[in-house]
This record gives sequence, structure tokens and C-alpha cells, in this order.
Amino acid sequence: MRLTDFGMDTITLAGPLEAKLRAMQAAGFTQVMLSARDVVGHPEGEATAIARVRASGLRVTGFQVLRDFEGLSGHLHDYKVDIAKSMLQLGHALGAPLLLVCSSTSTHATGELEAVVADLRKLAMLAVPLGMRVAYEALSWGRHAHQLAQAWAVVERAKHANLGLCVDSFHALANEGAVDTLDMIDPAKVFLVQLSDFLWQQIRSREERIETARHLRVFPGEGVHNDLVAELVRRLERSGYAGDYSFEVFNDDYAQMPLASVCERAMRSVHWIAGRVARRSLPVLREVRAGPR
Repeated sequence: MRLTDFGMDTITLAGPLEAKLRAMQAAGFTQVMLSARDVVGHPEGEATAIARVRASGLRVTGFQVLRDFEGLSGHLHDYKVDIAKSMLQLGHALGAPLLLVCSSTSTHATGELEAVVADLRKLAMLAVPLGMRVAYEALSWGRHAHQLAQAWAVVERAKHANLGLCVDSFHALANEGAVDTLDMIDPAKVFLVQLSDFLWQQIRSREERIETARHLRVFPGEGVHNDLVAELVRRLERSGYAGDYSFEVFNDDYAQMPLASVCERAMRSVHWIAGRVARRSLPVLREVRAGPR
């Protein structure tokens, strides 16, 4: 585990894309997870946004997020396939190695396993010519797949090299007990890990889960599930996971803070994780931080 294994999601910061990229790099991060809104919403257009990302020197962790894709039929399915193609093309232009897709919340989507598997296999095939992979994430309020075990059942059944999992610590903790699921997952099929925590012990309703996820997450080390977050990362590391960790922290308070302050909190979280999970990596973290970028 090294500093270069960690990055931040642009969703975590307020302000224009260029300011976000500069703040991340100044704090010592070397990679960035990009939200589509930061790219297509750029005042000078997506071509300029792509150029700024490529000029930043930050490695792109991935591109997000495709929603409500699987389980649809007819014209709804065709519409979502068209959206997916557009997002894949944009992700490819950004140099993103993967596209994040969240489990569907649509009332029009079937939960029939074979239909879901077929749709995600199709998406994975569309990504192949672009050199991208697809990471499937179980939203904790997903209509049919709202637990990590359910997302893994889909990925395992699909048996496609280009389709894997995104493990999100918030959604795992919000549904309680999902940390144990990691023991049954092939670490080679975990394509991305997103890290965050929250400030109360339990979430009692779907509505509270959505509100917390979108407005009140905090960095690991700042919440009340420290042991579980550390255990999640520890199990991933012990299983052989060697991929990226990205901080996806939706927080309305952070959105009102200077970017440098938020990035400093994120870097403190990196060292907190290293201290709890892999103390042996602390010298590496200091070495990389001090070295040239």
C-alpha cells in the first residue's frame, strides 16, 4: 500500500475542474476519479476539460457514473445503451481505464438475474475496443442489487474478463455485515475501491441512506465506523487486492471549505488508513510524498 494507490473523486470537492486538479496534486495525490459533470459542465467545453485533465499530470482512476442501465427492455434498453456508448467514448478520451456503473434503482428494471447479467456483459463488451473495463457497484438503495453479495453474484455469473466490482465502503457499511462478503469475492474481480464513512451508527430507512450518502459522508478516520472501514481495507489487502482506492465523499460542509483544507483532510485519511492497516507502508508514503512528481 503506497500513496500512489490513493486518489480523490472530483465529486468530493467544490469549484471548477482546474482548481480541483491543482488542489489534489498540491496535497500529494497522483490520481483522480472523474465525474462526468466536471467534464461536460466545463465552461469551455469538454474538449478543454479533457486537455486540462491530461495536462494535469494526474493519472485518471476512472470515470463515473452510469446509472439505471441493467434490467431494462425495449426502447428504454436502447436508450441506455446509447447513453453508455457516449459515456464510454468520453471516458476513453479522458484516458480513464474504467467506467463505474451503479446498480439500478429504476422501477422499470427487472431483477431477473439472466437479464441483468446479459446487460452488463453487453456493456463490458462495448468497453473492450476502447481499452476500458466496467466496475459494477451495489447502491445500498438499489432496487434489486443493494448488497455487495448481490453485485458479486451478477459479476461472477457474467464471467466476463472486462466486468468486475466496485467496492464502496459507505454502501457496504450502510447495509451492515457486508465486510464479511469480501471473503467470498475473487480479488482479481475487484476493479476499484471507494472509501468514506459517516457519523452515526445506524441508518434506519432508505430515505436516510440516500440523504446520508449524498450529503453527509466523511473521510475514513472521521466517522464512527473506524474499525469496520479498517477491517474492509485490511481484508482486501490480505486477499491480494492491488488496485486503487478513491475517496468518494459527498459532504455539503466540505463543499463550503477551501479546496486545500479538504484535500489535507483526505491526505490525513490516507495516513490514518496506513496506520491502521499497513504500518509497514508509512515510510513508503513519506518517500513518495517527498519525491518529485
